Amino acid sequence: MQDSPGPARWNATGFLVGLCFLAARVEAQGLESLWYVRGEASLQAFLAHADQISIVSPQVFVMDSTGVIRGELDPRLVATAHEKAVKLVPLVMNPGFDLASLHRVLNDPTARAQALASLAALCRSQHLDGIQFDFENIHVSDRDAFTAFTRTAVDSVHRAGCTLSAAVVPRLSDDSGSASYDRWIYDYWRGAYDYKALADTLDFLSYMTYAQHTGGTSPGPVSGYRWLVACLDFALSQGVLPQKLSLGIAGYSDWWFPSYDEKGGARLRGNDIPYTRGLELLARAGATAHWDEVQQASVATWEDHGVFQHLWLEDATAFMAKREVALHRGLRGYSVWVLGHEDPAVWAALRDAAPDHR
Repeated sequence: MQDSPGPARWNATGFLVGLCFLAARVEAQGLESLWYVRGEASLQAFLAHADQISIVSPQVFVMDSTGVIRGELDPRLVATAHEKAVKLVPLVMNPGFDLASLHRVLNDPTARAQALASLAALCRSQHLDGIQFDFENIHVSDRDAFTAFTRTAVDSVHRAGCTLSAAVVPRLSDDSGSASYDRWIYDYWRGAYDYKALADTLDFLSYMTYAQHTGGTSPGPVSGYRWLVACLDFALSQGVLPQKLSLGIAGYSDWWFPSYDEKGGARLRGNDIPYTRGLELLARAGATAHWDEVQQASVATWEDHGVFQHLWLEDATAFMAKREVALHRGLRGYSVWVLGHEDPAVWAALRDAAPDHR
């Protein structure tokens, strides 16, 4: 006698239907879009596009070595955020990403207590929706101290009615490597973040999957697609829940050119530039960018007085390819550095795509 397939088949079908419904609901809700603001041009871009932004994070507050926070929000940004129902979550950073000042806050009881009080006071006095740490250039030896400080800060900030998140530098693994550059960037920039512990503690992490190449490296993509995915895979492998991650997307492009000054001498220099500035460089040089299918970005090289210059462009196609990663991996959203540098075509592409969460 055969077992009746009816109930088992119905349950399996119902489960699959449920999964499809959940996926459709996630697609319909879209992603949480966080955009960073720095400077007047960036502010103007926010005023123009606030209706497509979930969270605005101006980089205006710094915490000094005593735990005191200084800075000021632009009233135009505040008014527009309130009018458009955009959550206001400013960054608090160590000034100039100074290592020594943050080390003192993390390890000196008096400075740490002042920092916790300052964070709560900032939240209350400015009527914020949240605060995001932008603490960078932390030595790996302060990893546990940073995690412990964050755990205490969450309680302080939550009681003040704000969320607390952190922008964290990505990495591919916990292998610091043997080359001098690899060891340096791991020890001072990448290694100090315990992703799992921070994600379990904070409301979310903005995972800064950009600056793969910088002015201090050889020319290369701002955020190569394979590198971005590999960094994301590592964070998720540590047990970080996807809904706790906001994927970092570069709005800026990078240009490398030869430079000379009396102090530094002759050297290769790389600059973060707006997308529109990149187009101006191409037009002036009579050069054409081509799409790199592997890196999912546009690249151009040209000669100027016999010396090559390099440009990696983060255009709307590159932007949307990275946004798709956040969508298909079930992440909470994406965080873009920096508003005003993006390809203007990004905004139309976002309107045509699944709507972002407001």
